Amino acid sequence: MTEEEIISFVDALDGVLTLRPGPGDGSPEIGWGDTFFYHSPDGTVPQATQPFATIVTKDYPGDEESRLDRPGAFRVNVAAGRAAFVRWVGCEPREHVSGTGPVAEDTVVAHPVYGSLGWLAVTNPGPRTAEAVRELLAEAHRLARARHERRSGASG
Repeated sequence: MTEEEIISFVDALDGVLTLRPGPGDGSPEIGWGDTFFYHSPDGTVPQATQPFATIVTKDYPGDEESRLDRPGAFRVNVAAGRAAFVRWVGCEPREHVSGTGPVAEDTVVAHPVYGSLGWLAVTNPGPRTAEAVRELLAEAHRLARARHERRSGASG
């Protein structure tokens, strides 16, 4: 899967706001080139919530295990919920120990930094994980939509 394939898939889900920070938009330089997905039916950046998924294209300080400093490397990060985390990782998020070494490519793993918060990640998703990535993104979107509806009192 390419970054653009992932972005197109998520953009097709209802109520998604996709942010792609870059020079001149007021965003911090460290986020330039990355992609952030929010559930926001009104198209505004939610103030009190995190994205439900991200694509990162570089190593961040303290988050170098995916080795994103290589040409073309990227990682999709997904807040797919506790049940998905347990299914893929085999333990509760709070039991996950981060910082366990290099992250395998095209494999669903606990996020190297935010695994204890229930985030999953795939570095350079390919044939082994393409369907799983789509399923995890759809589940993360469903959960984000449900949170939004609870907070706003909306239904449907």
